[in-house]
Amino acid sequence: MIATPVTQALVRGVAELEPTARGLRPHRLPAWVRAQLPDPQLLMVEAQPSGVRLALVTAARRVELVTHPSRVAYRGADRPRGSIDLVVDGRVAGSQVLAGGDVVVVDLMTGAGEHVPGAPHTTVFDDLPAGEKVVELWLPHNESVELVELRTDAPVAPAPQDRRVWLHHGSSISHGSNAATPTGTWPAVAARLGGVELHNLGFGGGALVDPAVARVMRDTPADLVSVKLGINVVNADAMRLRSFVPAVHGFLDTIRDGHPDVPLVLVTPIFCPIHEDTPGPGAVDPASLGTGQVTFTATGRPGDTAQGRLTLRVIRDALASVVERRGEDPNLHLLDGTALYGERDAAAHPLPDALHPDAATHRLIGERFAAHAFATSGPFAAG
Repeated sequence: MIATPVTQALVRGVAELEPTARGLRPHRLPAWVRAQLPDPQLLMVEAQPSGVRLALVTAARRVELVTHPSRVAYRGADRPRGSIDLVVDGRVAGSQVLAGGDVVVVDLMTGAGEHVPGAPHTTVFDDLPAGEKVVELWLPHNESVELVELRTDAPVAPAPQDRRVWLHHGSSISHGSNAATPTGTWPAVAARLGGVELHNLGFGGGALVDPAVARVMRDTPADLVSVKLGINVVNADAMRLRSFVPAVHGFLDTIRDGHPDVPLVLVTPIFCPIHEDTPGPGAVDPASLGTGQVTFTATGRPGDTAQGRLTLRVIRDALASVVERRGEDPNLHLLDGTALYGERDAAAHPLPDALHPDAATHRLIGERFAAHAFATSGPFAAG
């Protein structure tokens, strides 16, 4: 087997690769942002490499990737392990669940955590098709990993970057919460259907209109850009209407400083019953602990919007107004999130934890986004 050093040229969807004692840890936000925003939740999720993959050209029939996973587990709430997916010439060809690695076990009632160390994990894909091909190894969307070693039975080279790059920012739903595999998150599904390169800046709990994230988007090469805002601002009870609207304008202004003419889609929140008319903060429902399925609830007062408190209905109206007031920008488009997942969908595809879609619904949302955005008349139409 040939050991190939992992370099930035082989990895897509990252801001940087941090050297560690074991290898390289992918980060989706650069070090300067992590220094400015040392929020533990953001630091955890930006290091979970949703959308990040190794992209190789090789004739190899066997590929081995050694990683050291790190994850968070919650006492009383089972969460599925992450996996590494194999994509060959654009087709999902395999998936393997991780084992081992370090884990921090958190008590949701007290917030206390216990660190339990573990061993590295080797993911093996063999019987790959003969001949030269593009091989992608999609890293887990829900666990951090350190890249220890890449081994193949034939030489590898970086895959060509010959497709349009779609840069997307959103919340835990864009990050992939409750998706089964890294290629099963809705942005990954949509990118595959649209034939584009995904650069995913979806952060669980972290779509809070942060100026630093807007600057990262400004400086990241992209042909297509989308921003999905709302649910985290509501369930964190982070803003009032008066501060939210100018913050969104400023966020879009910053993106436009680096991407003045690219198609930019502003996506409103999907349907979420607990927050449609009830402000945050959101919280874990204590009654669901130990049941095998943790659920979330809204702790605000229903209808309490007179003083500017935010609900999802208020957010959707506000974002529609933002786009209307920026009518001088012909490449700015609004997408109503309830067209991706609406009230009728909730009956057939209920949110299992009252907040995040399940694996089948991730596929549904990705298919609907692709049908809208990449259609001949859509904002991301080729040409």
